[in-house]
Amino acid sequence: MAISNDLLSSTLYSIRDSEVDELYQKVAFLDGVKKAGGVETIPGGIKIQRPLSIAEHSSITQLSTGYEPVSLAVNDVLRPAIYEWCDFTAPIVVTKKEEMENSGEFAIVKIVEARMKSVMGMLRRELNGQILANNSAILTNLETLNGDAGGSGSATGFLEHADPTIPGSQTNTVGGISKTTFPVPGWLNQFRNAGGAFTLDDMYQLYIPANSVAPSGDVSHVIMSNAGLAAYRNALFAQERYIDTTKLDGGRMGLAFNGALCEQDPQMGFASSVAGNVDGYMLNYDGIKLVFHTDGDFAVSPFEHISGTTARAAQLYVKVQLVADFLGGQGVLVNV
Repeated sequence: MAISNDLLSSTLYSIRDSEVDELYQKVAFLDGVKKAGGVETIPGGIKIQRPLSIAEHSSITQLSTGYEPVSLAVNDVLRPAIYEWCDFTAPIVVTKKEEMENSGEFAIVKIVEARMKSVMGMLRRELNGQILANNSAILTNLETLNGDAGGSGSATGFLEHADPTIPGSQTNTVGGISKTTFPVPGWLNQFRNAGGAFTLDDMYQLYIPANSVAPSGDVSHVIMSNAGLAAYRNALFAQERYIDTTKLDGGRMGLAFNGALCEQDPQMGFASSVAGNVDGYMLNYDGIKLVFHTDGDFAVSPFEHISGTTARAAQLYVKVQLVADFLGGQGVLVNV
């Protein structure tokens, strides 16, 4: 029985949110940002603009007699951070030869389902890896959390490997807004080098200053390398703290830090210019967002015949960008 393009297309639509395949790897950032409400969709625009308040609007005048002149000097406190979209796509293809060799009832539909899951998983892993480690050779237009410009990161990466309390230590430009020009607490991320001797104090040295400058909410998520999560678990000993998670229907318990779920991701543990590896990100998803175009959130096109071939294909299309609204509530941990 011939399988119509419409049937194959409807199959893709129905399994769009399923991405598990034999090449499965954990994608902690993408799963965590979605659960914490850090995903936004917008209907259009050539670029993404995020208004930032990164200066004091006016100054205070103390009145001792009531006749003192009041300073009316003001600053324009709003600056737009501007981000370019990152667009990418991957095809899902089936040939006439495959259809004839799998002509049993709906056998070709199962092949299409498997390929859809494989392509979706591939795109998610590539997206996740670029966001965490800046390691994609393809998605170079996508922003990254890895701001270690002297190592494997980017000069526009969000989280630098430098102490924000040292003046001029953080110099990256995020969304066109320079940390050098605007070294305000909300635009400088937290940083901790564990020095190869991790203790719980290293976590608190990130968590406390991050929460002290966050305009709303606490740290949402802690993403760590395998070594980082193992070091954290070992440091807890019998005082492990757990939080319920709905990741598995069986009621799996997840390790937490001050209410923020701690997870490992295979993309973490990459080398940095600081001695050791990048072993952890503390993320506040009120300040970091993943923005999708309304029609580009892993959108699936209908199947169409490819001219000049016996094949037909559908496209999986993504239009997305990582954006920052404030960076002071974020932290990076290296060298556990």
